Amino acid sequence: MKESEIIFKIELDQNNIPEKILWNATDKPEAGFSESKSISLALWDHEQKNTLRIDLWTKEMPVNEMKRFYIDCLGGLAQSLLTSTGDEIMSQEINLLCEKLAERVRKSES
Repeated sequence: MKESEIIFKIELDQNNIPEKILWNATDKPEAGFSESKSISLALWDHEQKNTLRIDLWTKEMPVNEMKRFYIDCLGGLAQSLLTSTGDEIMSQEINLLCEKLAERVRKSES
């Protein structure tokens, strides 16, 4: 059986605020760690029937990029939902919400 590993390294300041987020994966095309300004990781706990979440962002993550990041996450969830369940209606509803939120962000930036 093949195994794949994803590693996150988080550099914190003296107040435990992320200053740098680095990640690497065994199946990543480029060798070595890459930097990111934000991560959002969700795990389903099938025994407790709830979601465990880790959301981290660096001090330098701009607010407008953070909003776009979460809109992109929602869009990705819509696609994953469609792929995993075949529920086109729910996927479309999430995508409609993403379009509405993206328009709001565009208006706030102009």
